Amino acid sequence: MELVISNLSKTYSNGVRALDSISLTIPQGMFGLLGPNGAGKSSLMRTIATLQEPDSGSIAFGDVDVLKQKEKVRQILGYLPQEFGLYPNLSAETILDHFAVLKGITNSRERKEQVQYLLNRTNLLENKKKHVGGFSGGMKQRLGIAIALLGNPKLIIVDEPTAGLDPTERHRFLNLLSELGENIVIILSTHIVDDVRELCSNMAIINKGKVALSGSPESVIENVSGKIWKRFVEKHEMQSITDNYSVISTRMIAGKPLVHVYSDEQLSDGFINIEPDLEDVYFHQISMIQ
Repeated sequence: MELVISNLSKTYSNGVRALDSISLTIPQGMFGLLGPNGAGKSSLMRTIATLQEPDSGSIAFGDVDVLKQKEKVRQILGYLPQEFGLYPNLSAETILDHFAVLKGITNSRERKEQVQYLLNRTNLLENKKKHVGGFSGGMKQRLGIAIALLGNPKLIIVDEPTAGLDPTERHRFLNLLSELGENIVIILSTHIVDDVRELCSNMAIINKGKVALSGSPESVIENVSGKIWKRFVEKHEMQSITDNYSVISTRMIAGKPLVHVYSDEQLSDGFINIEPDLEDVYFHQISMIQ
């Protein structure tokens, strides 16, 4: 089963065009949606999750019309938004049981079995009686994904799930997503390139509400093979480099700027051709849509 998005557009009342004729086909497995803050990722996720109406376009998940059959979508959807509230004085077990009831799991035995299974799956079983107000950020995110997994959804959306997590919690959360993404559609919306590189077999980059490119990470990297160059520069050279080359990124290494530039032609002047990575592709695409 795949998710097909066709010509989706959305302009808010303040004039911001959040989605501009977005078309994507998202197959089974982990799909990475990369873009900077304000690119339109959250607007797209909210629309797929039936939380807002687009101005035009269509979304189909298998034979389900997402925009017209909202209740049917919600029965097979798991959604972990970028920001979500939890009751700080309740335990993880109680909260998960509460959301299971809201999800329509009314049989008490079935509900208890699913709650215990998901607490175990998200490595929260030992902390199930603790109040979530004392949970770390990573523990809260894992509880959030447990809530999203209630009812065995066929489509899961996670919006910026690793933002603010420490490295240990980030890897634990990504490993959990990887295990889940084998038999269902999971959309991972993020601005963190490493999350997509480590997890996703297919991806898209969006910016200013438009799709910049889509494909597998390997194929999009191949598109810029031989076209990425790097060079250490002096700080006083930066303006000249920016004026004369297509600079896609700059980072400081031991206090000295290292620039990556995009060029179809052979460069001299101290530039070295390098094997590109997904970060180079990302920065190049973002720089193209201004």
